[in-house]
Amino acid sequence: MRAIAFYEFGEPDVLRVVDVPVPEPTGAQVRIAVRAAGVNPADWKIRSGALVFGEPTFPQFPGAEVAGVVDAVGPEAAGVAVGDEVIAWTRGGYAEYALSADVAAKPAGLAWADATALPVAVSTAAKVLDLLRPRAGETLLVNGASGAVGSMAVQLARAEGATVIGTAAPANQDLVRALGATPTPYGDGLVERVRALAPGGVDAVFDAAGHGVLPAAIELRGGTDRIVTIADGAAADLGIAFPTGPGPRSTALLGHVAQRLARGEFRLAGAARVFPLAEAAAAQREMEHGRGPGKVVLIVE
Repeated sequence: MRAIAFYEFGEPDVLRVVDVPVPEPTGAQVRIAVRAAGVNPADWKIRSGALVFGEPTFPQFPGAEVAGVVDAVGPEAAGVAVGDEVIAWTRGGYAEYALSADVAAKPAGLAWADATALPVAVSTAAKVLDLLRPRAGETLLVNGASGAVGSMAVQLARAEGATVIGTAAPANQDLVRALGATPTPYGDGLVERVRALAPGGVDAVFDAAGHGVLPAAIELRGGTDRIVTIADGAAADLGIAFPTGPGPRSTALLGHVAQRLARGEFRLAGAARVFPLAEAAAAQREMEHGRGPGKVVLIVE
């Protein structure tokens, strides 16, 4: 089968198409004939060497989320059958086939490219919201509310009854409003703008975008409690939580969000930016330097 691999850290051009054996599922795994694979910021950070886990070995195969059709099941797999259309977390998802033991059903009306935008965004947003625990009646500030993770956090928090204020670029204010949040631009004057929108104060802050917002978050909270970032390396120096590692892979939550997206109750940040599998380098370059709100997706045909 065709897969994307890299044999050294470097620019996107180190990514190459290779021919590797089709993997066989074991245990509770299923094998998925991939239709779409999501491209995430961690992918280019790992490829460039900016994000390294332990002693690196090569080749490495990027890709943490896919959508596709189950074409084989392991002996302990339950609740899924050959032919099922699924969404999944995986490893090495930039490929024609991928293995996963963490799958949710894909609603029939949900496009492949839209489905594959969910696993990483859902698990990352859920991880941070589990730490912040915004409750009904509380106000959550989401910095970067128009991004993949930020937009999912807005909708999950709103579903729990929280009021959300979301920062975004001027061009994305209407999108943030459509997600159910009160929009405001990021940048100078943020503290004053948020205080005007939330006279009763902000109960928690989720920084999904960086842009140096943490000092403003501390001022709004009057301290460092209930502030979490996934984007600002200054967190440690400021005493702010910066969780690492994968979020909870709740297939129940993933399936629930997929159903709500298919019914039009949830929405994605924008239309997918689609590349064929062989153009993985261009896709990662777009993820690293692009400015569009939609998910970057590899389509496998």
